[in-house]
Amino acid sequence: MARLEFFFDCSSPWTYLAFHRIEDVAAETGAQLVWRPILVGGVFNEVNRSVYEQRADPVPAKLAYHAKDLQDWARCYGIRIGWPSIFPINSVRAMRGCLVADGEARLPAFARAVFEAYWGRDEDIAREEVLAPLADAVGLDRDAFLAAIGRSEIKHALRVNTDELIARGGFGSPTMFVDGDDMYFGNDRLPLLREALAGRR
Repeated sequence: MARLEFFFDCSSPWTYLAFHRIEDVAAETGAQLVWRPILVGGVFNEVNRSVYEQRADPVPAKLAYHAKDLQDWARCYGIRIGWPSIFPINSVRAMRGCLVADGEARLPAFARAVFEAYWGRDEDIAREEVLAPLADAVGLDRDAFLAAIGRSEIKHALRVNTDELIARGGFGSPTMFVDGDDMYFGNDRLPLLREALAGRR
């Protein structure tokens, strides 16, 4: 069985798209899916600061196409993606929350709820009062959840995942690895990822 690692941050619309299909890819190819929450801002700060330059001085034609491309993919996948009023957003609590949810076997449900809150309903996922009901809705105790996202071991685990992605050559979200060293970046690489996994069955 191939091992498929999915390094992700809920603050990325392209990651929402890939997240929407990655479980299907794993199921279709018989791969073991391993969720790896990260803080993409930490990745950008360390190895991909050009992202900030592009945001500060965007190319108008490219920006317009970016919006069209995003909506084309959303229609293809049957999901809704708007542009949030706060972007970029501090996703650190949400991504710590994904680690907490993973420990309770609730990560896919919680991450989906976060994606939908931010990209579908324009909710501020940096705020605990937004995250708490999302945790509650997927079967997590909200008080225990809020306490857990502040624990040092959860903070450390998020840093470890982020640092590991950088060390393995990653530069953004989503980044996927097949069997440890075969890297794929971005939603549009899912067909190539599927092909690689199918070849290892």
